[in-house]
Amino acid sequence: MGLAPAAHGGNRTGRMFTGDSSGDWLAKVLYDFGFANKSTSISSNDGLILNNAYITAALRCVPPENKPTKDELTNCSDYLKIELEILRNAKVIICLGKIAYDCCCKLIGIKGIKFSHAKSFYFKRFVIICSYHPSRQNTQTGRLKWDQWSKVFYKAKKILDEIK
Repeated sequence: MGLAPAAHGGNRTGRMFTGDSSGDWLAKVLYDFGFANKSTSISSNDGLILNNAYITAALRCVPPENKPTKDELTNCSDYLKIELEILRNAKVIICLGKIAYDCCCKLIGIKGIKFSHAKSFYFKRFVIICSYHPSRQNTQTGRLKWDQWSKVFYKAKKILDEIK
């Protein structure tokens, strides 16, 4: 779960995390851990197939300056709630960034657990894993390095393998 479709990525291509640098990071790590059939995501008809994965976001449209208002988050929360009901077999939620994490917490009732990168915990039927968002702001400044990013998805893969 991310923040929103990026203005020059998902908003342009019609698929979340597609056609921008965040999507490049996500597609590669999903492929590396067997959650996708290819390591790139450039358009909605590029042949990318997810395996035991689903990509969504807290918002359905790009917020100005990537700073959503409380009203925007509230308005879009019904979509997330419906998606979660449809995905009744989902076991792991990876929250990409604090805003996505906060939305997840509100949606499923998590209280008192602070966001920090690579933190994971069980809540109800889910394992929640927190990660910094793979935005250019985080990846180009070194706040999020590839090995830190990979460990989040390694953890998700390990949990899913143990459940099987």
